[in-house]
Amino acid sequence: MADSPQQVTVLGSTGSIGVSTLDVLARHPARFQVFALAAHSSWEAMAQQCLACNPRYAVLVDEKAAQKLREALADAGSQTQVLSGTRALEEVAEAPEVDTVMAAIVGAAGLLSCFAAVEAGKRVLLANKEVLVMAGGLFMAAARRSGAEILPIDSEHNAIFQCLPLTGGLSAGLDLAALGVSRILLTASGGPFRQASLQELQRVTPEQACAHPNWSMGPKISVDSATMMNKGLEFIEACWLFNAQPANIEVVIHPQSVIHSLVEYIDGSVLAQLGNPDMRTPIANALGAPERLAAGVDSLDLVATARLDFEAPDQARFPCLTLAQEAVATGLNAPAVLNAANEVAVAAFLAEQLSFTAIAGVISATLEQVKFTEPDSLEAVQQADLEARGVAQRLIAASAN
Repeated sequence: MADSPQQVTVLGSTGSIGVSTLDVLARHPARFQVFALAAHSSWEAMAQQCLACNPRYAVLVDEKAAQKLREALADAGSQTQVLSGTRALEEVAEAPEVDTVMAAIVGAAGLLSCFAAVEAGKRVLLANKEVLVMAGGLFMAAARRSGAEILPIDSEHNAIFQCLPLTGGLSAGLDLAALGVSRILLTASGGPFRQASLQELQRVTPEQACAHPNWSMGPKISVDSATMMNKGLEFIEACWLFNAQPANIEVVIHPQSVIHSLVEYIDGSVLAQLGNPDMRTPIANALGAPERLAAGVDSLDLVATARLDFEAPDQARFPCLTLAQEAVATGLNAPAVLNAANEVAVAAFLAEQLSFTAIAGVISATLEQVKFTEPDSLEAVQQADLEARGVAQRLIAASAN
C-alpha cells in the first residue's frame, strides 16, 4: 500500500452505486481519500456527502442546483469548491491528482466523463455499462493506448473477473482461449416479472417495475431489469470487457441472485462467484484489486439460502434481451441505437406515457428505421444516439395519438 491515500473521484455519487462506494471508502480512510464527487442535480444529498467526505471538488451538472450547493456548503463552513456543467465532470475525472475514478453516472450522460478518465490513464471502476454498449470498441482502444485499468463493477462482470486468472485490470487484448475459457455464464435474477403472464405484463405500473425482489437500484436500471434489457446491455458489455464472441456467452436465470456469474473452462471446470446481493462486494473488489478489502457485507449463509435454481430466459416474455443480442451480432452502431431507444422508451414508461410491453416495440421499430454506420469516433456515436432518440420520441408520440 502506498504511504499517501489514493485519490478517488466518484461520478454519480448520489446514486445507489455512488452511495455504496462512499460507504466502502469510509471503511478505509488510510487507503483512500475522496478527491471529487459528481452528480446531476441532487444538491441536498451532495451537501451531506461533502460534509462527510470533505472532497476538494463537488460537481453538479445543473447550474441552479450547483448554486444551492455552494450556498449550503458556505453556510456550513465547508472548503469544498463547487463546479457545474458537463465539462466539469470530465475535469474531475482526468485531473492529474486522481488515481481512481468510479464511473457510475447512468446512461449516455456518463459517456464523455468515462472517456476522459480512460484517456487520462486512470484506474476506472466501470459501473456505466452504456459506455461500452455505445462505444465499446473506442473505449477499449483508448484504454489500451493510455494504459488505463478497467475494473468492472456490475456484479455479474465483476464475478466473471474474479473467476478469471488475472492479476490486473482488463484490457482490449484479453485472450479467453489462451486462458482456457470455453464459455461465460451470465446470470440474471429474472426481475419482478419472471413468472408473470403476458397479459399481466400489459398492466405493469412503474411502481411495480421498480420493485426489484433482490436489489435496491434506481428507477431506470430497475425497469431495465424488469424488461431484462439490463441483461441485454450486460451481454453487450461482457463481449467488450472480456473480448468474447456472443456465441461464447450464455444468459441463465438464477432467481436467488447468490451466484453472480460463472466461467467454464475447457477441462470441464466451472468457477462461480457467490455472495449476498450487495454492491459493496464488487466495489470493494475493484477498489482493492488484487487485494481484498473489507466491505461491510454480511457473510453468505448457504444453509439459509438452501437452494439455487436456474432456468433459461423466456424470449417471449423478455424480447428486450433478444433485441440486445441481435444488436451486438449486427455490430456497427446498432448497440448505440438500441441503448438510446431504450432510454427514451423507459423514460416514457416511467412518465406513464408508454405501456410496459410497448418498450420493446419502440426499441425494435427504432432499430428498423435507423441506418447503421461504423462508430469510428465519439462524435459519430453521439450523432447515432441523437438520431435514435429522435426516432424513438416520434414513435412514442405517434402511439399516443
